[in-house]
Amino acid sequence: MIAAKEVRVIDENGDMKGIFSVQDALRMAEAAGLDLVEISPNTDPPVCKILDFGKYKYEQQKKAAEARKKQKIIDVKEIKIRPGIEKHDYEVKMRNARRFLEEGDKVKVTMRFRGREMSHQEIGLGLLVRMKEELAEVCSVELEPKFEGRQIIMMLAPKH
Repeated sequence: MIAAKEVRVIDENGDMKGIFSVQDALRMAEAAGLDLVEISPNTDPPVCKILDFGKYKYEQQKKAAEARKKQKIIDVKEIKIRPGIEKHDYEVKMRNARRFLEEGDKVKVTMRFRGREMSHQEIGLGLLVRMKEELAEVCSVELEPKFEGRQIIMMLAPKH
């Protein structure tokens, strides 16, 4: 499967053997009872290593699994509020938003207006600005408060 005519060969101990034709490299691998695997095809000449392909594949899978385990998936948590929110309800929402941000999740704050509340959009905007200021030490604003139809949306991301 190796397309090049000549390859740089590394033996099973990791020692550089030199540049050989593909046939010679395959014979060397066969003599050792192992496989010839192309490690970096983009170099000139391509680098091939003599090793056990099954073991190599297994180690690659383990490395990929370890990398997946270490990465943190960032969720987007949504908090919905209304312009006439009471003091205690606001405090509960703030506590939840702070917890979400400290856990490393993004927070989408949605303020929905119903009926005549649309004529007092400044109240809702003021509430979101206040929320942004109170959470300033644990988050950064990813999306400033903006209107989308009958609601205002603001996106907060955790500070690292």
